[in-house]
Amino acid sequence: MNYDLLMQKQIENIKGIPTLLLHACCAPCSSSVLERLSDIFKITILFYNPNITDEKEYNKRLAEIKKFIKEFKTKNEVSLIEGRYLPSEYFSISKGLEEEKERSKRCYLCYKLRLEEAAKVAKEKNFDFFTTTLSLSPHKNAKWINEIGQDLEKEYQTTFLYSDFKKKEGYKRSIELSKKYNLYRQDYCGCIYSKRDK
Repeated sequence: MNYDLLMQKQIENIKGIPTLLLHACCAPCSSSVLERLSDIFKITILFYNPNITDEKEYNKRLAEIKKFIKEFKTKNEVSLIEGRYLPSEYFSISKGLEEEKERSKRCYLCYKLRLEEAAKVAKEKNFDFFTTTLSLSPHKNAKWINEIGQDLEKEYQTTFLYSDFKKKEGYKRSIELSKKYNLYRQDYCGCIYSKRDK
């Protein structure tokens, strides 16, 4: 399935400037996604990442995304919602999966945890679309991300924007923008297990 093509078809049918709730894991992953979509949507970033189990690391990534939003010039306004920070929510869904490697069931459940929060917020606040920056990473399973989003769309009756943001050199562009804006690029996903295995 070409999720980038599916997104393009969704965008072709857009009239006006719809609102998009964009779940984001960090500033580098947000960078090329905002560059690509901020002319089309009025974007609100949802920073909800209880998987970042080190509070110092969490605060550093949050500060970076705030800095980037402030410095990055966009046609349409970009705002931020700070989600709650409760690592216990992540530990609850990953219990029994501590020894799994990256791209395992533990990661699937982590994607679902964060995407479900995005779907809930999108529904509550009447966003036209919701999606996530997670598909930008070559380490993340875009098929899982989009299948979860599709299921949540049905469950919460809010429209999921398909994506595979690594396509069209999205990941490469995120590296370029990170250098340009001097963004902190972490070398692990965020949980203690990915830090252990890096």
